Amino acid sequence: MLGDKDVTVVLGVKNLDTAGKFYEQTLGLKKGDPVPGGVFYHSGNCTVFIYETEFAGTNKATAATWTVDDVKSTVAALEQKGVVFEQYDLPGMTRDGVIHSMGTMQAVWFKDPDGNILNIVSM
Repeated sequence: MLGDKDVTVVLGVKNLDTAGKFYEQTLGLKKGDPVPGGVFYHSGNCTVFIYETEFAGTNKATAATWTVDDVKSTVAALEQKGVVFEQYDLPGMTRDGVIHSMGTMQAVWFKDPDGNILNIVSM
């Protein structure tokens, strides 16, 4: 039923302007038209919708994942923009700096200004 439909990531933030600068300027997402209560950002063929809520950043798990060809170069580019990466001790994964590996999969995690956990992977 939904397998051929696009999906939107929905993230609660404390301040639309602060979060918007992060998603637009730091991550390079393209801002769409604002709608009542929030803003859509375009990422590839998908969208990220941010909206203000007092519950921003309370999720303790990964909220959004981007798949890239090269995690190492993506990490370097984001570090130049001030992104700080999280380090986790996860079963079955090894770590080289901030890059976590499991077989051929590589992954990194970081947080937006409100504490939403974001992830980048390559397979």
